[in-house]
Parts: sequence; C-alpha cells; structure tokens
Amino acid sequence: MFLVDSHCHLDGLDYEKLHANVDDVLAKAASKDVKFCLAVATTLPGYRNMRELIGERENVAFSCGVHPLNQDEVYDVAQLRRLAAEPGVVAMGETGLDYFYTPQTKARQQESFRHHIRIGRELKKPVIVHTREARDDTLAILREEQVTDCGGVLHCFTEDRETAGKLLDLGFYISFSGIVTFRNADALREAARYVPLDRLLVETDSPYLAPVPYRGKENQPAYVRDVAEYMAVLKGVSVEELAAITTQNFVNLFSVDLSHLCSD
Repeated sequence: MFLVDSHCHLDGLDYEKLHANVDDVLAKAASKDVKFCLAVATTLPGYRNMRELIGERENVAFSCGVHPLNQDEVYDVAQLRRLAAEPGVVAMGETGLDYFYTPQTKARQQESFRHHIRIGRELKKPVIVHTREARDDTLAILREEQVTDCGGVLHCFTEDRETAGKLLDLGFYISFSGIVTFRNADALREAARYVPLDRLLVETDSPYLAPVPYRGKENQPAYVRDVAEYMAVLKGVSVEELAAITTQNFVNLFSVDLSHLCSD
C-alpha cells in the first residue's frame, strides 16, 4: 500500500522533543505506508529554510507560496516566481483567503491570491488553496483568474457539500484532513461522501489538526494513515483502494512521478 500526505509542514514539527530529525519523521510515516509527502511553504523565507532543513529527497516534494495569514508584510512577487520555478517545486501555495483571523488584510490577500494563480498558470503548477470565512471571494477569484488552466486543490476542506460541488465544477481536487474524524464534523462527512473518489486527496496539515485518536497532540505525516482509514469507511471502499486512488490523484494533479517508489 502506498499513501501520500498531500499537505504537511515538515518544518513545523517538534524536532527537540518528538522527532530526532526529518529522517525520523519520514521513517515513522513509511512504517504506516505513507511513502511520499508534499512539504508546503507559508512564507518565502520559510520556503528557503524548509528546503535547507529537508534537502533533496526522492520522497518529498515542495510547494512555494505565501499564506493568506502571512500578509502583514509585502513580499516580492518576482522572487515568488523565481523560487516557485525551482526544481522540486510542484505547486504554488499555500495561498487563498482567510477573513476569520485577519480581515484587515483582505485586499492584500486577494492581490496575493491572484498573483499565485497567475504564476501557477505561467509555470503550469497547480495552486494549493486555503479558505476560511471567504467562500464567495475564493470561488470568484478562482474563476476570474482562470484557475482551470493550472488546476488546484482546496486543502484541509471544511466547507459544505454545495461548495464542494462548485470546486469540482472548476476541476479542483478536494483534500480532507484529520478534521473529518472529529465528533462534530457531520456536515464535513456529508461533503466527503459526496466528493467522487477520483477528486479526493488526503493530508495531515501537520503539525496541526491531528486526527482522532491523536487529537490534541502534534500531528505528523504518519497519521495520514488514520485519515485514509476513516475516509475509506465513509466512501465504502477498502483502505487499499482509497490509498491507490488518492495516490494516483496526487500524481495527476501535481505531475509527480512516483513509479520508482511504488515498485518498492
């Protein structure tokens, strides 16, 4: 079985108390059949530091972007494009809109979101989208900037079935995290049942949002196995089938060749 953690922040894990190093994290993941990770950046300096921490690995790819909650300072769009064009970068982001925590940066968030999509279209790299309390603006910008030219994923999906449908109409993939296992997530589980298997991804968003039974602890890529097992039950398939389909979806979206790892 081969699982992919399609969204994690490997630079945010506790390497002082919980993990010896990145090798340790990836070994724990592999022991749960999680054999590939997409390490996601949230600032441009953070992207550089993350790549230095992780190095070049056959089982980790990178995204490059500026998170909507990190719009307090203006960044250099030309630098974003240069870094995003580097080898090993398979996606733009995470980007998007978050009006829940920082509504005061709404205009800057929207401008940044548009820049990410435009660069994604130019470089032919999909966008990884975060949205909170900003559904209508998120969908509008995706349409206006013709995101179908590069594709993308709404990561850590917490919206409703209707929103899922609108994203699917845009050709988007939808990624579910440990939140789907939370007791009060009935509406999210309904959306998860609705999204077709060929548009699903699974993720941890580690170190955040650990699934049950680890809720309240630091999340890590190994726990995407728990998300996958839970999703398999919701979708009425075996975890082996869900793993195979979500891994192929990841390959299709991010144009990543995993054949050398799948044959192990």
